[in-house]
Amino acid sequence: MRVCRLLPARLTFNAAGIPYSPAFDDIYHSSDGGLAQACHVFLGGNDLPSRWQERQSFTVLETGFGLGLNFLVTWQAWREDPRRSARLHFVSVEKHPFSRKDLALVHCRWPELASRAIELQHAWPPLTPGAHCLLLDGGRVTLTLFFGDANDLIRKIRVSADALFLDGFAPSKNPDLWQPDLLKGLTRLCAPGATLATWSVAAEVREALSARRWRLEKRPGFGHKREMLCGVLFGEPKKNETPRRALIIGAGLAGAAIAERLAARNWEVLVMERHPGAAMEASGNPVGLLHPMLARDDNIAARLSRAGYLFGLRLLNELAAEDQGMRWNSCGILQLARDAEQEQEQCDTLRILAFPSEYVDFLGRAAAEKKVGHTLAAGGWHYPAGAWVSPPTLCQALLRRHGERVATRYNTSVARLERIAGGWRTWSDSGEVLTETPLVVLANAFDAAHLAPANMEPLVRIRGQVTYLPCDTLPFLKHVLCGNGYVTPEVDGFHSLGATFDFDSDPAVSMKSHRDNLHHLDGLLPGYSSAIDTSKLKGRVAFRTTTIDRMPLVGALPDLQTPLRREARLREYRRLPGLHALLALGSRGLLWAPIAAELLAAQLSGEPLPVEGDLVDALDPARFLLRTQRRSLGDATIMNSLQDDHL
Repeated sequence: MRVCRLLPARLTFNAAGIPYSPAFDDIYHSSDGGLAQACHVFLGGNDLPSRWQERQSFTVLETGFGLGLNFLVTWQAWREDPRRSARLHFVSVEKHPFSRKDLALVHCRWPELASRAIELQHAWPPLTPGAHCLLLDGGRVTLTLFFGDANDLIRKIRVSADALFLDGFAPSKNPDLWQPDLLKGLTRLCAPGATLATWSVAAEVREALSARRWRLEKRPGFGHKREMLCGVLFGEPKKNETPRRALIIGAGLAGAAIAERLAARNWEVLVMERHPGAAMEASGNPVGLLHPMLARDDNIAARLSRAGYLFGLRLLNELAAEDQGMRWNSCGILQLARDAEQEQEQCDTLRILAFPSEYVDFLGRAAAEKKVGHTLAAGGWHYPAGAWVSPPTLCQALLRRHGERVATRYNTSVARLERIAGGWRTWSDSGEVLTETPLVVLANAFDAAHLAPANMEPLVRIRGQVTYLPCDTLPFLKHVLCGNGYVTPEVDGFHSLGATFDFDSDPAVSMKSHRDNLHHLDGLLPGYSSAIDTSKLKGRVAFRTTTIDRMPLVGALPDLQTPLRREARLREYRRLPGLHALLALGSRGLLWAPIAAELLAAQLSGEPLPVEGDLVDALDPARFLLRTQRRSLGDATIMNSLQDDHL
């Protein structure tokens, strides 16, 4: 697999003081004024703001984010329009993104956009490849940035855009961004009736667009450009008729996360939980960790973890700023190598990936020992913003964040689901009808298999025991250490040490598991466990749920009656109307839950998806059934990659 390495843009100005790209020998905006150009060409050319008025949501797709000027102007115009859509989505691709520092320097040129620009700069992600979903303006504006080559990413973006901003460097300077195949791919991402605008009227651009069902016209251009190009895509716009009412079964991290994401979109949500309160099973551990996974080939799990980590950090910061009662600390996490050999592997991985140090860096043994304050076997990866979180307080914060839009019903066990006209009926153990709803999300981990057994790959249940160490055991520890196991700084009077990975079903705390955890502690802090009296230790046991490929289940459950061809793709699977899953988060609930919830909420609301399409397919609940059906059809190359299944 080819690893994508970003080459950031370098802020430079030409002799006239216009932001300039040495890589493409072109300017970022017209010498007649960037702000006025954005308004005239891209807003005016797409008949905005009139086209977004009175709508539930409106989506813009852009090539070339550059300085972010088109986005800031669009956001500002949307804010100033009293008839604006309830939500604005802006999806943009950028091969060479600017650093936060450079954006701040250049945005000072447009003081009228200052408040929007500062908020964008504050949310600006580390320059890592792939999708970055930024929630702005109180969550009403979503900016989804795809960092990388548009020609590679176009097959992975999932959006149905209402307006297209074609704003790359001139075709003569950057022909790759104006290729017919790319314009074909962009057209595929536009809704019927969508509009487009571009300052370029090059003949090859007009010909490629006309061949893709765009009805084009030239309009008066801006500044020294005599003409610009506008277009309308053939077809009638479609309306999203999704009922905005849902039942969530389960009030752990998965259920709380999807309830919050739907309520943020003004859905009415009911959460049912069989326990007396939220987060009483695996999500009830006192401390959990938030850090990404790294792989030298930057595989699907690593890429999804990056999206989840960065999205999760932004969510935690928002909740903290709102004083929602969540307990956490972004103290940093050290993922220590076992020995010098693995230490070298970690160094080599970072050299290949070339991620910025604000995302991850490497600390050698001496530097790591200085940070930790104790002798270590080796250095390791350091996540400066890595955090510990109290999952129960996070669940409670998510469930109360949107007030009455999320209702909870505890001590309520759903025994059976029944499909009815227009939705689903739920039944209790005693045969009582609990509710009827158009949409159900199964977020109840292993118990989901009892409600939809035939439509779900067998789930795996894994026992995990956490050991509580007295607060005076590790008085020097200020950062989380992890590797083979983890240990946290003191939280609520003790350190959390864990967690075991057992395939038994014993719910009781065991001495054997305590000893296993202490063995892991010695791997992190050599020799430290010898003075700990095992007989006095306390702990907690919980059961995680995962799948055979260790990836969550996120999306609509498949209809098993779907007839498929050998070469069938995931999009051809019929789905059970209104029945969805968000579960099997394994031991990475804090990492997966927020981004999985944003993904599912976007799917249910007909919005742009926050991650690349191959990652969406890797989470699809139908993936196992499709593999099985392909095997039965004799396909010898079964599902080596899901990357193109959405095409």
